[in-house]
Amino acid sequence: MGQEYDAAIIGAGASGCICAYFLLKAGYNVTLFDFASPLRTLLPTGGGRCNLAHAEYDFRELAKNYPRGEKFLYSVFSRFSTADTISLFEEMGVKTYTQENGRIFPESNSAKEVREKILEKIKKAEFIREKVTEVELAEGGFKIKTISNPHHKGREAQYFFPKVVVAIGGHSSLDIIKNLDIKIISPKPSLVGLNTDIKMPSGIVLKNVYSKDLNIKDDILFPHFGISGPLAYTISSIKARENFPYKLTFDLYPGEIKLQNLLNICPHKDVKNILSSFLPLNFIKALLGETSDIKAHKIDGKTRELILNKIHNFEVTVSGANKGEETVTAGGVDLDEINPVTMQAKKYPNLYFTGECLNIDGFCGGFNLQNAWSTAFAASEGILSHK
Repeated sequence: MGQEYDAAIIGAGASGCICAYFLLKAGYNVTLFDFASPLRTLLPTGGGRCNLAHAEYDFRELAKNYPRGEKFLYSVFSRFSTADTISLFEEMGVKTYTQENGRIFPESNSAKEVREKILEKIKKAEFIREKVTEVELAEGGFKIKTISNPHHKGREAQYFFPKVVVAIGGHSSLDIIKNLDIKIISPKPSLVGLNTDIKMPSGIVLKNVYSKDLNIKDDILFPHFGISGPLAYTISSIKARENFPYKLTFDLYPGEIKLQNLLNICPHKDVKNILSSFLPLNFIKALLGETSDIKAHKIDGKTRELILNKIHNFEVTVSGANKGEETVTAGGVDLDEINPVTMQAKKYPNLYFTGECLNIDGFCGGFNLQNAWSTAFAASEGILSHK
């Protein structure tokens, strides 16, 4: 049986480990459950550089970057902000810097270093490398049921803790709480590339493409399956719960193209060569087809307008999310079930939820890790206030 100041954290990811850090500092005995290596999901973040946060210091403005969870996060971010994140990691020996686009990284540009620093700070925690199969309400706390190896018939075990934090990631199954009366929003892929009907030459990147549907502008990448990159990720996040298929319209070059003037100046050039100063040559060839090979002096008014329309009104039909690519999910524990001040389940005192297992997801740029750090702090404060 656990003691009064024992706490279990299910999930040794970003949120779970930082929650452990705050509880250990306060004198708690902390046990972390995770079958996989701790903080394994931190390593690929920010392209391996670990985008820790985003340089937005107004908590209301920061919360606008979360398609799901904005108002819920007001309370959370007002108590643990971007500035607090920077201070936290400096306390751990991780100095940071801010890019021009507001993204905050460790000076080492190493997610591996961040992982090592966090693990060093929580080395007093007990790690149990077993898979949690169920959390069950018990007198004075909760039973945690586990299996030593889920891929084979491993040893089953059972533990008791008076306080439990569920910090499993968005990709993990919430079946562990299926016997509890907690509403779950089914997860959908977010921050993911999108499969489309039109396939352009793979590997092309276009800068500052404008989404007419959502009034946002960012870079877009054309992989073999459709569209990807920052703009596609933002769109996938905003429209994560929209049914497929749906249409998207882009202005591939939001600036003015005085095409007729260019045709007049270079009458013997192919159209593709004239437009190559605005868009990549192989992209123009794929976009315009045979029209790209026509000499400028042979382009009439109707054809000119068709060319401009293809550039300024590039339309695709999205058939689905690209499987296996999503880094974040939209969905999880319904926020109506959670006290935003303490992260405690309203129906179950001493049961807390943090990070991506909540129905909270943010855009690219450090926002999802900020959610992890901030909700971890709020949960630790909630536990400490209910000793």
